[in-house]
Amino acid sequence: MTASVLVGTAVGLVVKYVLDKKYIFRFKVNGLGHDTRTFALYTLMGLATTGVFWGFEFGFDYLFRTKTLRYAGGIIGLTLGYLIKYHMDKRFVFRQRGV
Repeated sequence: MTASVLVGTAVGLVVKYVLDKKYIFRFKVNGLGHDTRTFALYTLMGLATTGVFWGFEFGFDYLFRTKTLRYAGGIIGLTLGYLIKYHMDKRFVFRQRGV
């Protein structure tokens, strides 16, 4: 993996976390420790749903052996992954405690 892919992924993860936290979930953290734990959980949810994306993309590639259907599997997996991630983030990552 090249450095640019790693840096781009890391920057994208942080930017998406900040935007989701502020604009999608309107989540308030209680200090650096709370923000760090929230970010770690957010990252874990992203890793789990990446498996959904890859499963569909590579599954379609294995089953159908065409680029077109591999991409179709990728689109399906990405869509499902984002839907699942939103609901997991809402339930487990950005839930307001004590409300």
